[in-house]
Amino acid sequence: MEQLKDNRRGFLAKASLGMLAMLGLSWNKKQENTTSTMEEKEADPVLEVKPMGFAWDTLDPFLFCVHHEDKFPKGNDEMGPAVSLKGRSLGDDFIIKDGFRMYHGKKVPGFPGHPHRGFETVTVVRDGLVDHADSLGASGRYGEGDVQWMTAGKGVQHSEMFPLLKKEEDNPMELFQIWLNLPKKNKMVEPHFKMLWGTNIPRVVRKDSAGKQTEVEVIAGKLFEHTAPAPPPDSWAADPANEVAIFNLKLEPGASFTLPKASKGVNRVLYYYLGNQINFGGHIIEKYQSAVVNAAVDLSIINGETEARILMLQGRPIGETVIQYGPFVMNTKEEIQQAFEDYHATKFGGWPWSRYDQVHDRELGRFARHADGRLEQGA
Repeated sequence: MEQLKDNRRGFLAKASLGMLAMLGLSWNKKQENTTSTMEEKEADPVLEVKPMGFAWDTLDPFLFCVHHEDKFPKGNDEMGPAVSLKGRSLGDDFIIKDGFRMYHGKKVPGFPGHPHRGFETVTVVRDGLVDHADSLGASGRYGEGDVQWMTAGKGVQHSEMFPLLKKEEDNPMELFQIWLNLPKKNKMVEPHFKMLWGTNIPRVVRKDSAGKQTEVEVIAGKLFEHTAPAPPPDSWAADPANEVAIFNLKLEPGASFTLPKASKGVNRVLYYYLGNQINFGGHIIEKYQSAVVNAAVDLSIINGETEARILMLQGRPIGETVIQYGPFVMNTKEEIQQAFEDYHATKFGGWPWSRYDQVHDRELGRFARHADGRLEQGA
């Protein structure tokens, strides 16, 4: 079975507006539960270890995960970098230069308007801010611990720009973007986005016998007695039986923590993105390595000499064929062709904003304005 991997650079570059008829990378793969392709070893909870690149390998029901970390400088009057942009491939700038990338932005870093169909984006902003605008007229500004969960469903255009609001100091940015598949029955639901404000996301704190602390942000799913805010209603994560979980763990130097087991047949991957060295179930894991683990057994985690950060993605596999072409993820080639035809005919509602790299007024705080006009202020 052919399996091609693409990163956010190629994936969204090929989704650039005005070029969809010419560009796109075909990705035809059937995601499988790891228990069907490798032996479950009850005595050894670590099934596979591999290095992490720019885009991180994921397992069904997840499609994609990327960790953006940029040391943006002071902002200018247009909320872009107050430095020269000469020497950059503006519109396709994914090479770190002077500590940051512009991505597909030409004045403001980020990802101008582009379409999606058939899956969900979960954007976890650890530092900095993101300005959202979409083809349904919804908009928002979120960050500093907030999460936006967007169900693309039958089709939506959206932009994700990184406004540099601070003019007198640097504007560091760190975020994860995670793509979660939708099952066939939900691929054509109405688009929807939901804000999980940082103050509403549970933070579970546990200390080991030596008093060393582990803190876990429960972005999706449940840990001990703590349950994350509900995802959008049509998400694969909306059914607790699917055991979808997104955790971000922070361990003090030398801390020990036991990650409780899930059910047999659930996929679980840990991404060790900050630290020096850590022990997963008796295996020494180096920084920027991922580990596929047996979710059906408890996992002992023993940290090394420096603070550790780990992102965990977990879920029961959907188990359907995935056909991915550019910005669309469906189950058949015919559905992909229909997605392109629908986009060319309708632009998924058009673009009601004055610019595709839409940014909001500098003075605005964190907010979400939904397509029905409902306004939320950042909690």
